[in-house]
Amino acid sequence: MSGPDEPDLRELHAIGEFEEVCRLFGGIWRPDPGGAPVTVEMLRALSHAGNYVAGAYLHDRLVGASVGFVAAPPRRALHSHITGTLTGRGVGFAMKLHQRKWALDRGLETITWTYDPLVRRNAHFNLAKLGARPEEYLPAFYGSMGDAINAGDESDRVLAVWCLTSPPVLAAVRREPSPVEIPPDAVTGLDDDGGRPVRGRTDAETVLVAVPGDIETLRVTDPAAARAWRLALREVLGGLLRDGARVTGFHDRSCYVVRRGARDERRGGEGREL
Repeated sequence: MSGPDEPDLRELHAIGEFEEVCRLFGGIWRPDPGGAPVTVEMLRALSHAGNYVAGAYLHDRLVGASVGFVAAPPRRALHSHITGTLTGRGVGFAMKLHQRKWALDRGLETITWTYDPLVRRNAHFNLAKLGARPEEYLPAFYGSMGDAINAGDESDRVLAVWCLTSPPVLAAVRREPSPVEIPPDAVTGLDDDGGRPVRGRTDAETVLVAVPGDIETLRVTDPAAARAWRLALREVLGGLLRDGARVTGFHDRSCYVVRRGARDERRGGEGREL
């Protein structure tokens, strides 16, 4: 039972609930007409087919929602397509814990989702707070997106993989801090110089890849700089992942830590790779 200031998490099944979700997402993403991220009809179909459609309520007000569907390989993975929240109070973390329990109850081993690797707060949340790890860089994954958050930028994403019983995820669920070790011979592959990206070296075992402080504001105030960051991150982080390097964490809320030939830390628990 949730406390008075804790979100009440539950699966959604009714048309009225799906309408609430669409209004919530519309207020967050403010899409162009006809560009809503999901529709009532789609939510109805996903829920009826046994997929994940859930909401978070505070004082009977919907403050978060998440939508996912069972993905390949069969009976092993859930893909979390979209999650949005209105407020802090740990709503996002609570939603991921609810989603994790839902998946484990159905015998699933991993949850995947995509996120914009330029958004610092999302990278910190996904890697540092949840213990997920980026596995693949996906240039222009969604094509052109007409909403207030993404408009004017290409929709590059990384695929985050959350191995539900791996050591990093179990530690995250227990809310145990997991500091990222930076070896003294680490090099900077991408740095922030006064709001502009500066490429560096990527030939060491450990490479630090910075992202800007606030890419969403930068898209409005300096679109050229925002595009420069997009292309630089695509080249540096995308290139490292394509060459087999692994992201091992997000350091100081500012940069990815990437290691060549890193041991897959997701192994060692019961979780397996996709």
